[in-house]
Amino acid sequence: MQPTPIRTTVIGSYPFPGWLEFGSNNLDKFGKADIAEMIDDAVSIAIKDQVDAGLDVITDGEQTRIDFNLSFYGFLKGLQPNHDETRKFGPPAHDQRGKHSIIAPLSAPGGLGAVEEYQRLVRLAPKGPTLKASIPGPYTLSGRMIPDGKIYKDRYDITEALLPLVRDEIRRLVDAGCQEITLDEPSMSCYAYKEDTKRFVDIFNRTVAPAVGKSRLSTHLCFGNFKGRPVGFRKLYPMLPDFLDFNVDEIHIEMANREFDELPLLAQFAEKMDVAVGIIDVKNYYIETVEDVKNRIKQVLQYVPAEKLAVAPDCGLSQTARWASKRKLAAMCQGAREMRK
Repeated sequence: MQPTPIRTTVIGSYPFPGWLEFGSNNLDKFGKADIAEMIDDAVSIAIKDQVDAGLDVITDGEQTRIDFNLSFYGFLKGLQPNHDETRKFGPPAHDQRGKHSIIAPLSAPGGLGAVEEYQRLVRLAPKGPTLKASIPGPYTLSGRMIPDGKIYKDRYDITEALLPLVRDEIRRLVDAGCQEITLDEPSMSCYAYKEDTKRFVDIFNRTVAPAVGKSRLSTHLCFGNFKGRPVGFRKLYPMLPDFLDFNVDEIHIEMANREFDELPLLAQFAEKMDVAVGIIDVKNYYIETVEDVKNRIKQVLQYVPAEKLAVAPDCGLSQTARWASKRKLAAMCQGAREMRK
């Protein structure tokens, strides 16, 4: 059970400051020391915004990543970018995200970078908030890779190749002292309606095995948020009952953007684990008020007891402007504090 009733948390990502986005697109103009300073500054800003909002759990804002997962492919050997597979024009959607061709067996000789991100967070964060690391799961990572038909015949083959690489990164996070780890597997929730959910659970549990009983484990399930757009079938019922067998302490479920549809189903999750409910809509520029937050928490408390409830944005904040993110987080934290009383 979580240490604080109605705990306030985030998924992982936070919007880049404008200058970081500019700098990332012009790295050839910077030296190695400049880039290191830029990263520290960006993470420090993300930390400050989260601490100012009053969050119980903070992250590094994933300030060194492209999206929440695309930058991980840079750590993998055996890949090459395949820009021909992506749509380049028209309204932004998930088929415009980068893909990769597989040219050799996959490996990650230097790790996946999540441990270094966590160590930077430890160095820069103040005492007080819980520090969380997040890492995309192997099934979600496999979605941006094209099966070659020889080394890996399909997406599940690729997933099995990635699984030990992600598992080893989780083991290294545990060894580094990380007390809270989130495995992001939004592809599992997006495709639960048409794939074998028992197979998903097996993949998930084998991936997180090194952290079970050693770190607080959570998973983030959502329905996509590229350029503020979902991608999956946005229903919880296909996940049940199998997803109740995830080896996690906490499961995060997107609710605000779905107008709290299927709210009674949260009770089934709460019987098995803590539930972090998305009560802030990251795809909408309506800024929730403190009263909005309190009313939403009241709805959720009908199905999830306060001692098992965390509140969070629906998804990562990387696709939401920073000015809006700050205001949304501040209202969320204030509403949660008032509800605790």
